[in-house]
Amino acid sequence: MTAVLESGTRPLRLGGAELLSQLLDAGSFRSWDQPVPATANATPAYLGDLDRARERSGADEAVMCGEGLIDGHPVAVLASEFTFLGGSIGRATADRIVAAIEEAGRRRLPLIAAPASGGTRMQEGTLAFLQMVRITEALTAYKALGLPYLAYLRHPTTGGVFASWGSLGHVTVAEPGALVGFLGPKVYAGLRGEDFPAGVQSSEHLFSHGTVDAVLDAAGFRKLAAGVLGILAGSASAEPEQQPDGGVSLSAERSGSVWDSVLRTRKPGRPGLAELLEAGFGRTVRLSGTGRGQLSASTAVVLAELLEPGMPARPAVVVGQDRAAQRAGSVLDAAGLAQARRGMRLAEELGLPLVTVVDTPGAELSVQAEEAAIAGGIADCIAGLLRLTVPSVAILMGEGTGGGALALAAARRTVAAEHAWLAPLPPEGASLIVHRDTAHAAELAEQQRIGARELFDDGEVHEIVGEGSGFCGRLAAAAARQLAFQEPQAAQEGLAVQEGRSQGRRGGRHS
Repeated sequence: MTAVLESGTRPLRLGGAELLSQLLDAGSFRSWDQPVPATANATPAYLGDLDRARERSGADEAVMCGEGLIDGHPVAVLASEFTFLGGSIGRATADRIVAAIEEAGRRRLPLIAAPASGGTRMQEGTLAFLQMVRITEALTAYKALGLPYLAYLRHPTTGGVFASWGSLGHVTVAEPGALVGFLGPKVYAGLRGEDFPAGVQSSEHLFSHGTVDAVLDAAGFRKLAAGVLGILAGSASAEPEQQPDGGVSLSAERSGSVWDSVLRTRKPGRPGLAELLEAGFGRTVRLSGTGRGQLSASTAVVLAELLEPGMPARPAVVVGQDRAAQRAGSVLDAAGLAQARRGMRLAEELGLPLVTVVDTPGAELSVQAEEAAIAGGIADCIAGLLRLTVPSVAILMGEGTGGGALALAAARRTVAAEHAWLAPLPPEGASLIVHRDTAHAAELAEQQRIGARELFDDGEVHEIVGEGSGFCGRLAAAAARQLAFQEPQAAQEGLAVQEGRSQGRRGGRHS
């Protein structure tokens, strides 16, 4: 679930209370706010500003905090009131925000923030400016508890708010038509003597550049938040589309050569990431981009329910290479690798198992790729996988060419489709290096032992899943089994946890 509403939609400018009435289940909001103390050392002019802000907005500060329900799921909420001094952050505002974040952490509630703010309250100067550090510190401690933080950027969200708690969400959504940017356009024009280019600081533009995950109105954000919360709750919502049946029995002799497998994985119409998610997962929420201005269709980051017959659905993060998008021209580029690293961080921060899907003809080969440090991006992905403390499993689904494939292959456990393969280069490339031609590609594929069965025999794959009808569902079920090997409860029941890649690799299964 990811959506962009029609560009140019005018923001509704909902007040904080009105937004919460649309976001939360009816009648569920309970305020946590304490009375605002008298403002110390305030000038008469500032005191007058505060009085007028209270009268105009009906609020006592620029943020309201509390708890409520979204589709029955308890949450903590922070919502800016823009009509109170432009939603600006002063010391009392920050006190309220920090107290709410800390209370959410103590009660282990998911946190939803809905800023609409021009940033620092200029009447309070640098001490107000420094509150962004204090709020960020509280959020960092909250996220270290493994709790989810969702941000809904309303019109407008700029300045220090966007540069701190507005940009730290595990999932970030923006209101349609909202002004979202670092420095507001009026201040920019006043300082630079020219207008900021139109349309850049908009929700839709930032979505197209990988800064926010979706552009949704309040009802759409409620639906997305309910989906995320439902997935994280781990409640069963569906059965796999295809019931795993133990897979296709694989005989001792290969049905076809390694080269035959290579050719099979290159055929149009072969199932890929979309089919895997459809067959083996329940609810899904697909994120978009890195959150830091990079976007690639080559790689997906998905919050998902992993399904296994007879077991409750389990929440997981899926980081997958999308063969359909790559075949349509979206190469596996540095942005795709950065998105993969975002998925790894998400899994680690939320304490969720990670499922990677390897299916790529290779990473981008271009001047742009070199200048974007694509090799370093691959290295960071490998290192990121190896640093994970959560369970991880790699699914070799089809093509597995070069460093681009290796970037997602370094999980603790590995399952493979019957005809999947993993190689340092496409076999034609290996043939060029060894024989100075491509005519020996099939021979090199055999010699380099790139096929799933060879990888299994060499102890690098733990389970092979036979292809044919329903194999995507069986792949997902195999991934669920391999994750179980790494869970403490499963270990207590006699299933070994694999801690290293150099021991215990053998003893897998064919299914």
